[in-house]
Amino acid sequence: MTAARQRWFAAVESNTTGSGRKFCAAARARGLRPVVLAKDPARYPYIAEDGLDTLVVDTSDLDAVRDACRGLSDGDGLAGVTSSSEYFVGTAAAVAHGLGLPAPDAAAIARCRDKSAQRAALAAAGVPVPAFRAVRDADGAVRAAEEIGCPVVLKPVSGSGSVGVRLCHDATDVHAWATGLLGDWTNERGVPGGGTILVEEYVDGPEFSVETFDAEVVGVVGKHVGRPPYFVETGHDVPAPLPEQQLSALGAGARAAIIALGLTWGAAHTELRSGPRGPVVIEVNPRLAGGMIPELVQLAMGVDLVDAVVARACGLPCAHRPAAVAHAAIRFLLTPGAGTVTAVDGVRAARGLPGVREVRINVRPDDVVTVQHSFKDRLGFAIATGSDAATAARCATAAAECIRFGLR
Repeated sequence: MTAARQRWFAAVESNTTGSGRKFCAAARARGLRPVVLAKDPARYPYIAEDGLDTLVVDTSDLDAVRDACRGLSDGDGLAGVTSSSEYFVGTAAAVAHGLGLPAPDAAAIARCRDKSAQRAALAAAGVPVPAFRAVRDADGAVRAAEEIGCPVVLKPVSGSGSVGVRLCHDATDVHAWATGLLGDWTNERGVPGGGTILVEEYVDGPEFSVETFDAEVVGVVGKHVGRPPYFVETGHDVPAPLPEQQLSALGAGARAAIIALGLTWGAAHTELRSGPRGPVVIEVNPRLAGGMIPELVQLAMGVDLVDAVVARACGLPCAHRPAAVAHAAIRFLLTPGAGTVTAVDGVRAARGLPGVREVRINVRPDDVVTVQHSFKDRLGFAIATGSDAATAARCATAAAECIRFGLR
């Protein structure tokens, strides 16, 4: 089949690191012609590197995205529409549904992306969640913290990647952080926070995520989180090194949550903490996981979730039944501070270590880096596999420790 007759696969924007590039690669492997709809395609360097088609579209305008996709549909044909970005999965679902293409429930996605509405729906369904309050001013945040009991976690009602999330130990902390979030705070896309934040109970315990597809548990991920008061994810282990009973409990908690929210179509990424009451759902994301978790799942469970998402969006058959084949781990390389990158050393040595499958560096000399206490602090990562969880983790950690960033 020639390129001119290939059906289009439309990706509405992309995540900036991780699996966004893999979505387009998976579409090509399926015989489709990927096209990225973006307000600024230059935001994603892989587009030029991989020779991908683009359409410059105001992706904040649903009608503009719909018109662009309708144009693709009227041409060589449009197989599917989706997004690897938290911020555009709802737009993609609404457009796909309007064009008669396979899609999740856009209303369920919108409800899920508002963390306040999500929490209310989960609590009403009896799914264990932290105590919470949605507030619109700093004084209200302090009152909510007093009712719940400090320490509490403050976060925007929409967002991802730990952006704007902080543990607050007392009323002074709460008032100061709430004032910042409710002021001129914007997310990484430059979109204002919206005037509402969530104050929630702090669940003190290890963190996990459960990756599901069509409401079936594919795998449980053990998550490593940086030092409080922030929640920057520093690594993942797949599968989580837990007894079967605990894995089952986490999986059951995630399934209850996505069923309550109506997210049983395609991929979902549910984050939980195991506290004194057992597994508690922190939040459900109506999309495939970020943080290279799909890559780890493929290495450890033999399931290509990126391909499954692309296939599902295009109405094509896909396989997503897990079969444990190994253990996989990732360790992120966090910026040592703010400044200009002068050098990146140790990459070759890291790639040569036993068990290492991939080392990626996302910055170059002369790039300016900052400390934002979110996923943006990650300058790269190392992925490794092993016959058991400890081996995979040890290999990934050793590779990450080889690499040094020079700053001035």
